[in-house]
Amino acid sequence: MLSILIPTYNYDITKLVTELHRQAIEQFIDFEIIVMEDGSKEFIAENKEINNFIFCNHIILKHNIGRSAIRNKLADEAKYEHLLFMDCDAEVNSNQFIERYLAFCHEECVVIGGTAYDPEETNPDYSLRLKYGKEREARNAAERGKTNFATFNFLISKNIFNRVRFDETIRGYGHEDMLFGHQLHQLGYEFIQIDNPLIHKGLDSNQVFIKKTEEATKNLFLLYKTDRYPFLPQESKLLATFLKLNQWGLSKLLAFKFDVIKRVLNRQLCKPNPSLILYDLYKILYLCKTSHAK
Repeated sequence: MLSILIPTYNYDITKLVTELHRQAIEQFIDFEIIVMEDGSKEFIAENKEINNFIFCNHIILKHNIGRSAIRNKLADEAKYEHLLFMDCDAEVNSNQFIERYLAFCHEECVVIGGTAYDPEETNPDYSLRLKYGKEREARNAAERGKTNFATFNFLISKNIFNRVRFDETIRGYGHEDMLFGHQLHQLGYEFIQIDNPLIHKGLDSNQVFIKKTEEATKNLFLLYKTDRYPFLPQESKLLATFLKLNQWGLSKLLAFKFDVIKRVLNRQLCKPNPSLILYDLYKILYLCKTSHAK
C-alpha cells in the first residue's frame, strides 16, 4: 500500500517517525517507513532506535550522495505501490495526515500535501526564511497545483516515479525539484494539491538562508549553461528576468552594483521584517554577478 520515505542528514528523526508510525498502524494498512542517512555524522544513535518499530528500517549511507540520488535510492528500496516522500525536518500537525493521503492510494497520482510554518515561531534570526516560506511557499492549493513542484511533502505512484526519477547528474544545491516537476508535466501528469501540510521545523538562520540562496542561484545558472535544460527560462522567473537584462546589456552593470550594495542588502534582509522585494533583487544581482565571474 504505502512506503513512507525520508532522506535524512544530521537531524533527529525519531519524533516524526513515531507519529507517522502511530497513524499508519491505526489505519490498518500495509506500510513501511524507510529512513536513509545521507552521510550523516550526527543523531545516528538516536535515529537507530526507529528499527525497534515494526515495519521501520533505518539505513545508513557512509557517504553523502546528494538530494537527487538519495530519493531515487529510497524509491528503489520501497516495496509498495505508493511513495510518500517528506523531508526530515518536518513535523506532523494533524491526526489525519496519513489518512488523507490514503484516499489517493488506489490510483496513479502525484499529490502535494504542502508546507506550513509554526505560528508561534517568531525568532528574528529566522525572519527571512519564515517570511519567504509563509508568503512564497505556503501558497493556496490552486496556485501550487499549477506551478512549482515541491519535494517537502508529496505522494507519488511508484510507476510514475520510475518514469521520471530525479536527475542524479545535478551537482550543487537546488532546483532538482523544478526539473522533476517539469518532467512530470511533460509526461502529462498534473499535480493534485490537498490541504495536508507538514510543519517545516528545521529553519535556516537568515545568514544560512542567504548563503543557500546564493548556492541555488549559482546552480540554476550552471544548469542553464549546460544547454541540457532549454525549458529553464519558462520554469524560472529569476532566470527569465536575467536573460532579458543580459539581452539589454545590463547584466554586467548589475553585477558591479551587487558588489557595491551587497552588505546593505544583507543587513536589510536580516531585519525582523525583511522585504521580499529586496530578496528578489539580491537574487537577480547575484545571478548577474555569477554570470560574469571569471
